[in-house]
Amino acid sequence: MRLLLSNDDGVYAPGLEALARILAQDSELAVVAPDRNRSGASNSLTLDRPLEAHHHQNGFIGINGTPTDCVHLGIGGIYHEPPDMVISGINCGSNLGDDVLYSGTVAAAMEGRHLHLPPIAVSLAGSNPVNYDTAAEVVRQLVRDIQGLVLAPRTVLNVNVPDLPLDQLKGVHVTRLGHRVVADAPVESIDPRGTKRFWIAGAGVAADCGPGTDFYAVKSGYVSITPLNVDMTQYSGMDNLSNWLEDLE
Repeated sequence: MRLLLSNDDGVYAPGLEALARILAQDSELAVVAPDRNRSGASNSLTLDRPLEAHHHQNGFIGINGTPTDCVHLGIGGIYHEPPDMVISGINCGSNLGDDVLYSGTVAAAMEGRHLHLPPIAVSLAGSNPVNYDTAAEVVRQLVRDIQGLVLAPRTVLNVNVPDLPLDQLKGVHVTRLGHRVVADAPVESIDPRGTKRFWIAGAGVAADCGPGTDFYAVKSGYVSITPLNVDMTQYSGMDNLSNWLEDLE
């Protein structure tokens, strides 16, 4: 199997190194990642300038662009043969609930949604996680049997792994996305030249985090796997919207 690896933490990130080292035991790899940390880049593409590819001694390719740029080029620009699937990560920190809206890790995986096999976004929970090999082994086991998985087209698997040694994981839960409360207000500051600037505040705390959610699984020591649907249409609201528009007329 030919895998395209990417991330949003950058081409030098320890999670990417661990993922490549473990998956290389079973698969042929191509690694294309941002040349620096691009966390929070979501699904953005760079359209205002050309992109540059830097080839590193370990075979990784660094791109001066977003995670989505990297996978876009990895599938259709840099290599002659497209991969069988895309794997993004291992992210430093979880991507739970509303995080998937902003996550460059999830976005990189999502750019592989048209390939034959479902893409995987993998994150290691914790503020300073260390057990990257645990997350890499979890992904390795998933990839080994991925061809037997039947999912709707354009489904992305969002995997979050507790920061534990492999033998301490309690198992795997299939979960839904939880939700966070609204994040704190941006933090205002004045730079040395007197210019007002703002720092984006951290994510809000978990609000919808009960049993069945990704938050609950990871907190309880289980790997969380959430199937994400790229089609964001809310079909249940279409009739109500149509009726409302008829009333306006």
